[in-house]
Amino acid sequence: EIIVPESGPRGSKIERDEFIAATKGVFPVLLIFGLVLGGIFFGFYNPTPAAAIGVFLVLGHGLITSQLNWNGIIESIKETAGTSGMIYLILLGAELMKIFLSRVGLPQETASWLLDAGISPTLVLILVLIGLIILGCLMDSLSMILLVIPFLWPVLSEINGGIYQGADGSGFGMSTDDLKIWFGILALIVVELGLITPPVGLNVFVISSMAKDVPMIETFKGVIPFFCVEILRVGLILAFPIITLWLPAISSG
Repeated sequence: EIIVPESGPRGSKIERDEFIAATKGVFPVLLIFGLVLGGIFFGFYNPTPAAAIGVFLVLGHGLITSQLNWNGIIESIKETAGTSGMIYLILLGAELMKIFLSRVGLPQETASWLLDAGISPTLVLILVLIGLIILGCLMDSLSMILLVIPFLWPVLSEINGGIYQGADGSGFGMSTDDLKIWFGILALIVVELGLITPPVGLNVFVISSMAKDVPMIETFKGVIPFFCVEILRVGLILAFPIITLWLPAISSG
């Protein structure tokens, strides 16, 4: 045997006072976590107000425990303003692009061309997902979603039969509402998958910069098993959409 637990020294027993002291720091985290997610689960508020409530609770905890001072609050507000400004600029650009695409009818024309060419809806979706993985290697995930989805979603919606299409006679064999959920989950998975995809995966470079003693090639090798598992997961969701649709169906009654 490589490891023999009996050969090591006996660990010291944790006393009750030590256990209580160690869990004191965890209790506020669990309380905030429970209030935020519990409120969403029981329908008291949706995720956006829940995020604001979470920030308020963390702010209050920081002030009460003196872990946060006014200088820290001001710096946090400055950083938040800068980040929010950047996001809103991206949203503005995405909205302008969506309006432009809608006016020129490019998504509809693309969908008509694909249908006339006899390309199956599933093949179109697979090509879209491959494209998202490639773009995910090169672009920030939020920016890519906001810039690319306004073009891709209308194309897939038209292929399915339109925004009000039911399951009967639809291109993907499901209603457009179900297609939103199915495609949304697939898109998010492959976008994040692109961040660890060789040879450019941005997250791999971040990890490599943190572990400077590990060669880049070793970092990429370590990512391969995760990449393969994610591809398998995407394949299962593609083959069995019910994996992503059963819970929303139950929630909606």
